[in-house]
Amino acid sequence: MPREAQYLAVAEVLRARIRSGEWEIGERLPSRARLAVEYEVGRNVLQRAMNRLIIDGLLEGRAGSGTYVRTPRERLRLVRSRLRHRREGSPPGPDRRERGRADAWDSHSQVRVPAPEPIAERLAISPGDLCVNTHYEFLADGQPVQLSESWEPLAITGETPIVLPEMGPLAGKGVVERMRSIGVVISRVVEVPRPARATQVQANLLGISVGDLVLQIERTIFDADGRPVETADMVIPDVRREVVYEFGVDRP
Repeated sequence: MPREAQYLAVAEVLRARIRSGEWEIGERLPSRARLAVEYEVGRNVLQRAMNRLIIDGLLEGRAGSGTYVRTPRERLRLVRSRLRHRREGSPPGPDRRERGRADAWDSHSQVRVPAPEPIAERLAISPGDLCVNTHYEFLADGQPVQLSESWEPLAITGETPIVLPEMGPLAGKGVVERMRSIGVVISRVVEVPRPARATQVQANLLGISVGDLVLQIERTIFDADGRPVETADMVIPDVRREVVYEFGVDRP
């Protein structure tokens, strides 16, 4: 059997045993050495199989203790729709609250940050042009559910009351409303979702494991003249949220 197929086959057998309830939630699995002997495979094959199940969220490794069946986490639905213009962190009214939508957030902004080349390309500015860079950590019911890093050209917001997204008269109102207050009309939002694996920093902030599946969304907001006015990179843990895109239908 090819080595790749061998570790995947072992992973599937272990997955079936876990789902059948052979090991209860929170129970420690037999040692990897013992399982390797049971399945007549090398320890490296068994290690890869268990790592696969850790990434998939069925198992969790505890340093110095072993590998355990992971407590299932509820995946909350997050709807992304062109009909919604509020920024993720803006809490909706009590009658419209959506489960999984962030109800609190922490943020930190830096002013006069030179735009890295990839960001400059997305904002149609020159590398090194000054921007406002804001990092967000979003919470839902006290649980971290999303990270975001936003960039806005200082040439647009500088010397205005909205230069800092989370300070001033329109703090927390979102890009659309903030830009409108200085005469910039938003016309469209472009999002590019990509699957990825959590880095160490992302895992620490989100309370997940390194290598867990995340959804990265590259978002860019344009004004009526087609000028990019903000771009952001969002990171959403797959084990916490199910992202759904909702589109309206234009009536003839």
